[in-house]
Amino acid sequence: MTRLRALATTAVLGLAACSSPPDLSQPVDPIGDFRMGHNIVVARDTTVGPMSREATEEELEADIRAALEERLRRYNGDGLYHVGVRVEAYVLAQPGIPLVLAPRSVLLLALNIWDNETQQKINEEPIRITAFEGANTGVPLIPSGFVKSKEEQLRNLSISAAQE
Repeated sequence: MTRLRALATTAVLGLAACSSPPDLSQPVDPIGDFRMGHNIVVARDTTVGPMSREATEEELEADIRAALEERLRRYNGDGLYHVGVRVEAYVLAQPGIPLVLAPRSVLLLALNIWDNETQQKINEEPIRITAFEGANTGVPLIPSGFVKSKEEQLRNLSISAAQE
């Protein structure tokens, strides 16, 4: 019975890990009156985690901005809101590190949202987002550093962050 339970758990986790990200061509459920105005991403003084590949400020900002655009620009409520993101830290798993360490890529962001009408920030404290390699990496059991380029890892993390 224990073996059967372990096999079933492994199968479910494996299938969940292989699922693809949501289809962004489908209509969205409104988020109140949300419509995105400015989409500002800043990656100055970002902490680079241990054993990480390096990414430039421009690479981080461009990928995260693009993923947010793709995800949030689809909402067309009556209110106009501006999104500001600060990239606080990241790790992009390196290739060739032994499986014993199995590093994973991660992206830490701080998000603020401003209401255009009131010119006020709507969240008192930044919303903290931690994005890990998700189902959209296509490598459920192997750290992505072995099979993905730095650019692919950063794109996958950006998509995961935008989904959060």
